[in-house]
Amino acid sequence: MDLLPQPIVAQAEAQLAAAQSQQLAAESNLTTTRANFRRIVGNEPEQLAPASPVDRYLPETLPGAIALSLKENPNVTAAMFGIDVNFLNVKVNEGALFPTVTLLASVQKSSQQTITTPRQFAAAAIAQVTVPIYQGGAEYSLIRQSKETLEQQRLSLEQVRDQARADLVTAWGQLLAGKSQIASTEAQVSASEVALTGVRKEASVGQRTTLDVLNAQQALVNARVALVTAQHDRVVASYAVLNVVGRLSPQVLHLAGAAYDPSVHYHQVRDNWFGVRTPDGR
Repeated sequence: MDLLPQPIVAQAEAQLAAAQSQQLAAESNLTTTRANFRRIVGNEPEQLAPASPVDRYLPETLPGAIALSLKENPNVTAAMFGIDVNFLNVKVNEGALFPTVTLLASVQKSSQQTITTPRQFAAAAIAQVTVPIYQGGAEYSLIRQSKETLEQQRLSLEQVRDQARADLVTAWGQLLAGKSQIASTEAQVSASEVALTGVRKEASVGQRTTLDVLNAQQALVNARVALVTAQHDRVVASYAVLNVVGRLSPQVLHLAGAAYDPSVHYHQVRDNWFGVRTPDGR
C-alpha cells in the first residue's frame, strides 16, 4: 500500500482536530441548553420532537401584521394604559381646585337624667362648604406637571408603536428569509448527496483519493447542519412575529394547562374593605 503524502496527512489531521473542537463546543452548548430548559420549563427535556412554525396563527400580509401590532403588542398596550393612568392623575389633581362639602350629623338620646326631664333627644346636622381661593400655587403647579406628564406619555406611545413596527418588519423579513434559506439548503443537501455518490464511484476506480471522499462527506454534513439551522431559525422567526403582534399566549397556541387570568383575583378582592387574608387563605 502506498503511503499518503505528508501534506495530505497533515491536512486530514487538522480537519480532525477542528471537528473535535466543534464537537466539544456543541456538547457545551447542549449542556447549557439543557440547563436553560430545566430553568424555564421546570423539568428535564425528555422525548423532544422538532418544533413546527406557527404560521397558521399569523396574519397573511405584512400590512395586516403591522396594524395588529400597533394595537395588540404588549408594549403598546402597556403604554396605552399608561396614558389612562396619567389622564386620571390630571383629573385627581384638578380636584384640589374644586369646592369641598363636609356634612357632620350627630344624634343623642338619654333617659332619666333628672326627675323633670326623664327623656331627652337631640339631633344636629352641620354642612360646611370650603371654596379654595389661593393656596400658594402648589395645586396649579401640580396640575401643569401632570398635564406635561400626560403629553410625555402620549409621545412615548408613538415611540413604542414605531419600535413595534420596526421589530415586526425585522421579524417578518427574517421569517421570509428563513423560508427561502430552507429551500436553498435543501437543494444544497441534494447536490452534496449526488456529489458524494459521484466521488465514491470515482474513488472506486482510482480517480479520487480517500481524502476527496472525506471532503465530500464533510460537505454533505455541513449542508445538513445548515438545513437544520435554517429550520430552527424559521421556527424562531415565526414565534418572533407572533410575539410582536401580541398573540404569543397560551390561549392562541392552545397549550395544555390553566392560563393565568388576573381578573379572577381582582373580583375576589375588590369588595374586601378590611382584612389581611388572601383569597387562597394565607
